[in-house]
Amino acid sequence: MATLLAPLFDLPPHLNRFTNLADARIGAEIVACSDQFFAEAKRMLQFEAPIFIEGEFDDHGKWMDGWETRRKRHAGYDWCIIKLGVAGQIHAFDIDTTFFTGNYPASAAVEACYAPDDVLDHAEWIPLLDNHILGSSQHHIFNAHPSNQTFSHIRLNIFPDGGVARFRVYGQVATTTQHNTENIDLVALKNGGRVIAFSDAHYGHPQNLINPGRGVNMGDGWETKRRRAPGFDWCILALGQAGKIEKLEIDTAHFKGNFPAQVSIQAIYIEDATDAQLIPQSMFWPFLLEAQPMQMDHIHNFITEILSHEKISHIRINMIPDGGISRVRLWGNVL
Repeated sequence: MATLLAPLFDLPPHLNRFTNLADARIGAEIVACSDQFFAEAKRMLQFEAPIFIEGEFDDHGKWMDGWETRRKRHAGYDWCIIKLGVAGQIHAFDIDTTFFTGNYPASAAVEACYAPDDVLDHAEWIPLLDNHILGSSQHHIFNAHPSNQTFSHIRLNIFPDGGVARFRVYGQVATTTQHNTENIDLVALKNGGRVIAFSDAHYGHPQNLINPGRGVNMGDGWETKRRRAPGFDWCILALGQAGKIEKLEIDTAHFKGNFPAQVSIQAIYIEDATDAQLIPQSMFWPFLLEAQPMQMDHIHNFITEILSHEKISHIRINMIPDGGISRVRLWGNVL
């Protein structure tokens, strides 16, 4: 049986600064759905690109990598409620019908609500995407209706039935102010950390650096192509909340023949700067951690090596000269 992998998809640049809040890796999960006869809804939330296995069938029919409902024989439509991995403000959606060619929905709409206690009985569902036509085997990028509200749950409505390979909800994590004596990972995605810019992400996106847990494999990290010119690779991250760093962790899990020779970190505290302004300025930020030698497949902890900064809001990670890092943690106190 031949297996087909979805073709590479370049996310529109304006979405690079946002997080997929419906990513199973950060805890997104299916709460309920009207039907999942042919394929389980939880497959929509997988990070990996969808696949198609020729000749693969199960007890319900053709195996599909996504959520697929049975053919509707009465009035109505199918729906699925998703609890986001992290609550946040929502800016865009990707409704991906890859490999669904004769069984994709005719159209789809999206609603959202805020229910931090997970009680949805009396939740107010706010329309974020009007009913839009969908096409065969393709990504559909839609901007959400502008809203400053924070949402915790999403309802994807498909008309009247069919299949969706992947559903991604791009937004900004809502941060909650922590007590200033509590030590947290200030750059973690769940605490509002986000990627601003990077030099290269040929094999793995730097957003993986701030995901929960250790990397599951080499693809679950930030990895650049082999550098054939002078210089080094870098990425800029914004902390969810500014603070003072007490401990720093660089994890090269699974990177054995391709870990960086050294890693350094620069840092700054800055207010009201646009992302575009930060990129050229970052070259001159003072160091939080001077270049340190790296080991393969290893957690590197730094405490005494951290250079004094009263407060930081952004970091620039320099990977010298190239290679891969699985995770970066910045443990400290919110100020």
